[in-house]
Amino acid sequence: MEDNSYESAIFTLTDEDGNEIEFEVIGQHEMNGEHYVALLPVEDEETESDKDDLQWEYVILKLAKDGDEEILVTVDDDDEFDDIADYFDDLFSQEIDYDN
Repeated sequence: MEDNSYESAIFTLTDEDGNEIEFEVIGQHEMNGEHYVALLPVEDEETESDKDDLQWEYVILKLAKDGDEEILVTVDDDDEFDDIADYFDDLFSQEIDYDN
């Protein structure tokens, strides 16, 4: 796999109902030979003002090959998902020290 940086990239994904939703990559990690990305829905101006009332939820997808093309797929294995979710939960729950 090439060393592609997806940090701050925007992806448009289609849900099971055919709705297109924009997501921003907020993290990525390689674990057990697989590459995972954490994505956060891009907020529009209308919901941006209600941000404090919204729960911060993100989506985890795995990078896979479809022929020569790289695609993002769901993580179907429960143990695999739990392991990568624990990693991202720990990463995002760390407090940032702005004084240093």
